[in-house]
Amino acid sequence: MEAMPPQQPQPPRRIRWLRRELLLRLMLPLLTMMALAGGFGLHYTHAVIERVFDRWLLDAARSSIALLRYDDRGIAAIDMSPQLKAMLLFDEIDQNWFSVTQSDRLLAGQPGLPDGGTARVHYRRGEAFDAEYLGQPVRVVRVELTRPGAAPVTMLMGETLTKRHRAEQELWVLLWPVVALVVAAALAIAIAVRRTVRPLQAIATRWNERSHASLDPIGVDEVPRELQAFASSHNELLARIRTMLARERQFAATAAHQLRTSLTGLQLGLARASEAPDPQAMRRIVDELGGSIQRSGRLVQQLLTFGALDPEARADLDRRRIDLVALAQDVGATHIEQASARTIELELAAPERPVCVAVQPELIADVLSNLLDNAIRYTPPGGRVLVEFESDPPALRVSDSGPGIPEDEREAVLERFVRGRDATGDGSGLGLAIVRDIAAMHGATVALSDSAWGGLAVTLRFPAGH
Repeated sequence: MEAMPPQQPQPPRRIRWLRRELLLRLMLPLLTMMALAGGFGLHYTHAVIERVFDRWLLDAARSSIALLRYDDRGIAAIDMSPQLKAMLLFDEIDQNWFSVTQSDRLLAGQPGLPDGGTARVHYRRGEAFDAEYLGQPVRVVRVELTRPGAAPVTMLMGETLTKRHRAEQELWVLLWPVVALVVAAALAIAIAVRRTVRPLQAIATRWNERSHASLDPIGVDEVPRELQAFASSHNELLARIRTMLARERQFAATAAHQLRTSLTGLQLGLARASEAPDPQAMRRIVDELGGSIQRSGRLVQQLLTFGALDPEARADLDRRRIDLVALAQDVGATHIEQASARTIELELAAPERPVCVAVQPELIADVLSNLLDNAIRYTPPGGRVLVEFESDPPALRVSDSGPGIPEDEREAVLERFVRGRDATGDGSGLGLAIVRDIAAMHGATVALSDSAWGGLAVTLRFPAGH
């Protein structure tokens, strides 16, 4: 025998926490928006700082280049006094340089200032860029002056980045209020979520405690509007449970009564048999006991059928597509002896084409068996029982020439242990109830009407396209 492969351990089921999900769904958007706002603010502030300092350099460069003079040949010269030069280069924090050139000829300032770099920003009358000079990172502005008949003159001014870095560092102080606001908002959300969930937990606790003691509906006045639908569904579930329990209690009580009656009859019959004066009388009593045992067996079988029926399992039925006609022929064959014993003509009107439906065959066989048993049982000797079919929608009908059921009782006899007031014989009142429940599980309907011979006709009709 091959060894069974070891079962893989099931991963632990993940438990969802409403409070955690609410916090995540509220915190994540808040933190994301704050992060985006902070990042955008820092980027924008950096750009503003760069523009402010760039414009200072550009203003100084424009002021200096205004001192240019040209001779008749278009050669430029600049008359820059030591005081002006010192003013241009003076800065308490950064180190500054400048140069004025025409056609690679230095007119004033320091040589070698870079004429290009990275992070270029174009302004209305110049541009600024990052570069490196004398081994230090610098920010350089470039202003070009053109004059007809003369080569362009370029003014470069550069400075180190200390002031810019200090300004950006000081701006980080402005982030602390933002951080404080984020923390305050997170705390407010956490407190709000906790206060919102706490009443729900209290309501759930009360419902749980009450459901163990009673199945009465819960009050919905204290339930928040968003949970009204849930509370209503909870009450509907409780109502269904109450109905099922009441029905099962009634069923158990009635079944116990029926079984007790049957067992009492058997006990009395055994007592009569023990006191029989002669073998012939004893044989008659034994025959009666045999009939009682058959009736008890049938009752037990019907009770077992009822116990196996689950009205909630409609979606779980093992449906197969079958021919109702073939099924009726098989079930009818098991009732031929019963019909012959009562000299009843059992007929089946088979159509030319199959009548196919998707059902659980065993349950529909139980339906047809109960209908045939009832029809044969209540039809007088010499009567008729007919099984007919319809195709669109699919249906089967069992008609008999018995006494029938008055129209005002037809709804009631579909309930458990209910028989018509004129019913005779030893029926239990379960047959038609079984038919109704099985039909409901298949989405079919049961209709009681008069047969062509004045008896009862029971029609089981399935939905179109079933």
